[in-house]
Amino acid sequence: MRKVWAGIIGLAAWGLAGPASAADMAVKAPPPAPLPVIYDWSGFYIGGNGGWGQAHNCWNFLTALGASIADGCRNISGGLLGGQVGYRWQTGQFVFGLEGQGDWANLRGTRVSLINPVFSEQTKVDGLGLFTGQVGYAWNAALLYIKGGAAVTGTNYNILTTLGNVTVASASATRWGGTIGAGFEYGFAPNWSAGLEYDHLFMGNANNSFSVANPILAGALNRIGQDVDMVTVRVNYRFNWGATAPVAARY
Repeated sequence: MRKVWAGIIGLAAWGLAGPASAADMAVKAPPPAPLPVIYDWSGFYIGGNGGWGQAHNCWNFLTALGASIADGCRNISGGLLGGQVGYRWQTGQFVFGLEGQGDWANLRGTRVSLINPVFSEQTKVDGLGLFTGQVGYAWNAALLYIKGGAAVTGTNYNILTTLGNVTVASASATRWGGTIGAGFEYGFAPNWSAGLEYDHLFMGNANNSFSVANPILAGALNRIGQDVDMVTVRVNYRFNWGATAPVAARY
């Protein structure tokens, strides 16, 4: 009987010791989470854009005696379609770049002259160009930037008869001015990015000589002030020329 009780006590002690031993075993640590990849904005890129533009034009006439006579202002708007090419380089989270952009434009409008209602004035902006530098700040694949530089517009001016819309005088001008803008871009793939950009063009005032004597105000030159606003959606493909490969963040 003593041997039976000793066996029972021994089995109970072994059963109590088993769970304690298992609890004392080291638990294997889970594998570390993958390190995030840092997007590199450096490199040459090319892309396309499209959107909407609005030009604010104020017509004035300069008489032979030098007097300026205002003939009112008008906003004209329409679509934009074009492309851009540039180069960016990144240091830390700061991104610097140079870019050239060209757009076909369809901004046009006609208004009756305030000075001589027999005639109407028509303005057409058919081309825009931007040559800018950029400074941006990147959060991995997200980039917020500002830009500024030179701008050029191709514009046609026509004087029409109000009745019948017959063109009686015309002038064309390639105008240079300045631009500032801002945009946001996101890298949705290793070499692809998409974004939204706004630009304002300061084109100033320019004198134009019509193809014939000014029918609205005889002997007067045409002086037009112009500003342009652009909102475009952009898609870029970035080549890896001069860029480093994406790297994992280190902690």
